[in-house]
Amino acid sequence: MKIIRSPAAMTAWSEGLRRQGVTIGFVPTMGALHDGHRSLIREARLQCDALVVSIFVNPTQFGPQEDLAKYPRPISHDRAICRQEGVDVCFEPTAEAMYPAGFQTTVTVPAIARRWEGEARPHHFSGVATVVTKLFGMVRPHRALFGQKDFQQSVLVQQLVKDLNLGVAIMVRPTVREQDGLAMSSRNIYLSADERHRAVTLYQSLRAGAAVIRTGERNAKTIRLAMAQVVTQQPTISIDYLTVSDPFTLEPVSLVTSKVVLLGAIRLGSVRLIDNLLVAVPHRSS
Repeated sequence: MKIIRSPAAMTAWSEGLRRQGVTIGFVPTMGALHDGHRSLIREARLQCDALVVSIFVNPTQFGPQEDLAKYPRPISHDRAICRQEGVDVCFEPTAEAMYPAGFQTTVTVPAIARRWEGEARPHHFSGVATVVTKLFGMVRPHRALFGQKDFQQSVLVQQLVKDLNLGVAIMVRPTVREQDGLAMSSRNIYLSADERHRAVTLYQSLRAGAAVIRTGERNAKTIRLAMAQVVTQQPTISIDYLTVSDPFTLEPVSLVTSKVVLLGAIRLGSVRLIDNLLVAVPHRSS
């Protein structure tokens, strides 16, 4: 496995393979890799001839009061996982290489970014859109894989690629969960033992919303109340949002008539957790 730090060297490596007709897969990460990342890497390995994983803790997607300084950076662990999974290149640019002196361009996807995570973290999605655009330009992949766990991010990236004609096929893979249903996340290491036990509440609330949809409920307000009722049984957990939304626009719906996405974010101590479930309306038999 090659470790490349220079953006120019990364592009040169990719361009050499593209000229040979090699299909390049790409999994962008901020490191602290877990089984969710591993599933993306494995799928990319199956679909592509060559595979790049980036490890870059992107400062522009963190707000001033967020956890940039303490975000986990276990680089030896991450490289070991990449080697185990047959990654060809681990791309590890520095912040100075990504954002050199004089850098001033930002990318925004305003309609998708304005709600939910965008409201809670106003600068987050501009940082995501900008770094993803830059990484695609450096890595030059044919395909890039993202996890459904960050649902709003995946929708934003798909819109970004479509609008800017970036020519990268985006694949979104299902959320990988712990045995009790907690969505795997690099930030889960922040949870205390007691918080970890209660963290599954968010997933349970989303499942409660899905359950009432499957039993025939179509009023989004009623569905939201069913989700919130699960969370409010845990007085130490606060709700940032629980919503029933269109899975393409992320706009909230009032009535469920087709597939929807249930999105949620909660705060548990100092830790903020997000999760989602896609729910299709069951067809009634005639």
